[in-house]
Amino acid sequence: MTMTADATIEAPRVGRYRLDTRRSTVTFRTRHLFGLAPVKGSFAPRGGSLEVADPLGDSRVLVEIDSASFDTGNGRRDASVRSARFLDADRHPTMRFTAERIERSGAGATLTGTLVVREVARPVELAVERCGPHAGPRPGFTIRATTRIDRFAFGLTAQRGMAGRHLDVTAEIVWLAA
Repeated sequence: MTMTADATIEAPRVGRYRLDTRRSTVTFRTRHLFGLAPVKGSFAPRGGSLEVADPLGDSRVLVEIDSASFDTGNGRRDASVRSARFLDADRHPTMRFTAERIERSGAGATLTGTLVVREVARPVELAVERCGPHAGPRPGFTIRATTRIDRFAFGLTAQRGMAGRHLDVTAEIVWLAA
């Protein structure tokens, strides 16, 4: 993974943190209609924890995402994606990302872990674009990381061609001292 020259990575203090669900976002971009039309949407983080260790590489991350929160602003499409044809949010209400490794490289960092969607686990790498203090009264920081997800890898193969195969995901997570 290549980091952009404007990446700002400031290692957080060693300690335990909890995900601030009110200020954190997970957004995505994809294409539909045979790649002709762009689609933007979001998921709501449900919760999470972060233990920053010394050395940083021993840190652990857990982020839980509410499957039923899938939102593109198109009610019909959103209901279809939440249904058993795709996310099956009733039976699988939570998607989970756990990072087992954090590596610094030059001006950036990479989170390497596992994403679980519909009980299918696949390795995922997130490129950390920014990590630094957040603007707020409580001690904490914000991490912005991106990745590309292939929905077929998780068995979400309905509507080939009509629904985009890849999602470019951006997570902007606010962590508060626990």
